[in-house]
Amino acid sequence: MKKIPMRTCVVTKEKLPKKELLRIVKTDSGIIVDETGKVNGHGCYIKKELEVVEMAKSKHILDRILEMTIPDEVYEEIKTKIN
Repeated sequence: MKKIPMRTCVVTKEKLPKKELLRIVKTDSGIIVDETGKVNGHGCYIKKELEVVEMAKSKHILDRILEMTIPDEVYEEIKTKIN
């Protein structure tokens, strides 16, 4: 039986399989939505649900974790990747 990698959503604090989450990465060039899960940089995971993205935006959760202000374009990109 193959082991399923589990990660924690920074918004809901749920432990979920990596495939159910989206990775947001802080790199030298800025913030990237990482679908491959292999981009170098400081990253965090967020659940693939619109209400979770809205909660992260309203409470500035990603800003605190990635230690920089997240532009609205990144949240829009996350929403398009989820749908």
